[in-house]
Formats: sequence, structure tokens, C-alpha cells
Amino acid sequence: MSNDAHHTQAVTPRLSRRSFVAGAGAAAAMALAMPRGAVAAPAVIGGDTYVVQWRKPRQTLLGLGYEIQSDSIGSGNNGLPDATTSVPHDLVERERNRFYREMLRGGGDRGFRYCRLAMGLYLRGLTPDQKNVIGRWPEQLAELRDMMVKGRVEGLQVEYWSPTPAWKSNDSYIRGTLKSGDQAFLSDFADALVQDVRYLQDNGLPVSWWGLQNEPSVSTFYSTCTYTGDLYYNAFRTAASRMRSTFPRIRIHANSQDGQHGPGVDRIRADRGSLALVDGWTWHRIGTNTDELLPGRGGFAADNEHRAVFNNEFEYLSWDLSRKPWYTVNTAQSVMNWMVFHDSPTWIWLHALKPTYNSEALGYSLGFWRPWDDDDDSHFPDLEKGHWTWNPMNWNGVAGFLRHLPWDSVRVEVDEPAIDGDHRVMAWQAPGGARSFVVTNRTATPYTFAIRVGANDGFTGSRYAHDVNAADLGRRTGDVLTVEVPAYSIEFWSEV
Repeated sequence: MSNDAHHTQAVTPRLSRRSFVAGAGAAAAMALAMPRGAVAAPAVIGGDTYVVQWRKPRQTLLGLGYEIQSDSIGSGNNGLPDATTSVPHDLVERERNRFYREMLRGGGDRGFRYCRLAMGLYLRGLTPDQKNVIGRWPEQLAELRDMMVKGRVEGLQVEYWSPTPAWKSNDSYIRGTLKSGDQAFLSDFADALVQDVRYLQDNGLPVSWWGLQNEPSVSTFYSTCTYTGDLYYNAFRTAASRMRSTFPRIRIHANSQDGQHGPGVDRIRADRGSLALVDGWTWHRIGTNTDELLPGRGGFAADNEHRAVFNNEFEYLSWDLSRKPWYTVNTAQSVMNWMVFHDSPTWIWLHALKPTYNSEALGYSLGFWRPWDDDDDSHFPDLEKGHWTWNPMNWNGVAGFLRHLPWDSVRVEVDEPAIDGDHRVMAWQAPGGARSFVVTNRTATPYTFAIRVGANDGFTGSRYAHDVNAADLGRRTGDVLTVEVPAYSIEFWSEV
């Protein structure tokens, strides 16, 4: 048996330029905890046994994120209604607290680390000159602050779906592009974006991440702003440099669609000054089969310039109700495959809650809430107005990571008999040293894993599936754990 399979002291992040520590100098942002080596696939060792290499650390796993619908959007993502249909605004106080406790904290001390805030969409109030975002109703920012504090969420991932109308070619949040690409205009624009972040922080909302534009090549019937490659490069380097000098501890990402391969990003990668502003490349692989993340496919980590890559939006745009079990496991495998095959430090689900009457809600949400203007009892007949309930198809694919993957855990390598897209494994050590692993079975028949974990005092198991949440599997001991996973299931095993 390899010595690497034995119990060791807790793995701690290595302090280096790529570690999760403050960068050198007051103007340096905290870099992400990248491994010292290049992104690499797990070792394939043949045989029948998976071997956890506890002494071979990879990246620090920061924790997961979610997006919040803190203002209204039309059903099917069609338009920006005047109504204030949103969360936490619509929830009665008891339901707000349950939302914070059971979903955002995962039922424990803390769960989600980040909240993605859609500027110009779910925060879209305007200053009189229409150059800056503010709350659209008096208590909106206080509601968000209450959510962050009681949900124990560390910080916002602030990102624009659209800048405010004063900066847009069509004077509207919906569609259009920037009015100008001139440097003087972009400099003023950058000052306004800095002021938006200052406004959030002044209202008690800490900001952890910042992004210039969500999906910069997409134009829709809700808030969007399209950028050519040249415009994105010039706007990014201007705004990101202003953001870095003003808020050196906020991490900056690009381009929230195609990562390091998006339009204009080739110029950012070629410009060392602009590249120095980038802490991570963000992708939108939305509802895709996670086989695309396997080694040799997709190229999602190629040309990363030693920056982290991660998926900052995942949901399902369409679905087949007969395949609910598959979707749940596929969601869990998206988390795992980004982290295992691409060394991602985090992963972001789209929406915590969606309204009961929005057609996109099933694929987008971890739960549903009934707005005060929903009088249609033909759906969710037992759900009262101002109350919320679970969407098990999506929630059960995410919940286990909130409960069993503590912030700042360190992923370790696992040698695999073969790379199997339907049967995945990931292992990590928590900051206190406790060891855990997760396995999945994305097929219609049971599958047995033999996993060499080394000397231990026992692991306790918890199972998730589209209709199962946190089923107790008892305790297992032994150098090799034999784990039989039922069809379409996810199992977490953590050291006692």
C-alpha cells in the first residue's frame, strides 16, 4: 500500500504567488490558490481500486456560490416588470429566516460563500443622472444585507448584466452597447463602476468578486450589453485597473461566458498589464452534459496563464421531466469535474429561489417561492404566499457540497482505475484535517466503488438523489472502503 494513502496531518495551502494570500503590495489582489503544477488529469492506474493520495494536494476549494433574484423579471426571462417580485423581499419573516438557515447555510453553520449579484438586472434602481445603480425601493439594500449576515455569506460576486442607461447606446438597460469606446468616456464609465461598488460596501454589502459584463456577446429581452472584442478589452483594462487600485482585495474575473477564449480576451492575455488584473477566467457551461469536462475535451483550462478557471453560472435551460434523476447527478458532477479536471476553486449555481409562476423556474432554481400576486392554486397548491419550498431536482445535486465541503478545504489527487464519465470521485481535506470524498453514479444500475483511503477511524456516509436528501448511510472502516452506490445517486463520506 502506498504511503500516500495513510492518514496524515492536514494539508495546508502553500504560500506563493498563486496561493490564497494577499499579493505583494497594497495594489495586489488576493490570488487564488492554484496548484504549483499545471492542470493535470487524475492518474489512471487500471485494476478495480481508486486510491486517494492524501499527500498530493491540488487547489484550495473556496466554497460555492448562488445568484439571488432580488428584483423582478418576466416569465421566460421576458422584460423587466415594475413589480418588486423578489427575494428576500417577498418572504414573510419566518420564511426569510428559514431560507437563510436551511438553504444558504445548508442547515449548518455556513454553506454558500458567495452571492452573485446581477447589476442592472436584479439591482437596477437609478440615480437621477442614470449613471449609477442604487436600490429600487427604500429597504432593498437592507434586505440584501440581512440575507448576507443571517445566511453567513462572505461576499457578493458583483457583475453587470447591463450598465445603467446613461452609458448605453440606446439609453436603456435592455439590449444596446456602450455609447462610446473613446478613452475619456471609458475613464468616466470606470469611475461610475467604482462608485457602484462603493455604494454597495457603504450599505454593508461586502464585495468579494467583480466582473465587467455577463455574457458580453448576448442580446436579450432583459438587461444586456454587447461588446465587440476591442470594446471589451479597452473597457476591461480601464475599469479593472480602476477597480484594482481602489479595492485591491476584490478579485476580478473575465469574461463570464467563454473564459480566457472569449472575444477580446486574447488581447487581455497578450497584454501583461491587463492580464495582471485577472484573478480568474469564468465560463458559462449551462446545463451541459459533464462529459465535456473530461480530459482531452473542451479546452476549458488551456491558455489559462496560471489563472483559475471556473464555471460561474449553471442551470438547465430545458429539461425532460422523465430524466430528473440524471439531472441531479449531472449537477453534482459539474461541481466535481470542474474541480478535478480543471482545478477550479469555486462553482456557482444560478438562482437560489425563483417565482412559482415563471416558466424557467424548474431549471433555474434550488427552490420556489409564491409571490403575493400569484393567485393560481393549480400549481404548488400547498404553498402559501410569501413562503418557499425546495426544488429537489437541483437542490439535492448541490446540498451535499454545502454540508460536507468546508470553505478552504484542499482537494487531493485520486488515482482512478479508468476515467469514467458516469462514475466520478473527488476527495479533500478540511482546514482542520478531516478527510472526505464524494462519489457519483449517473447510470440506471448500482455501481460499486472500492476506494483505498488508508488508516482511519471510520467514515460516515450521506446519500443524495433527485428524491433523497442526506440519507444516513452509517459508518464504514477499513483501509479500502467498498461503497455500493444506487442508480442516479451521490454519496459523501466524511471522517468521523
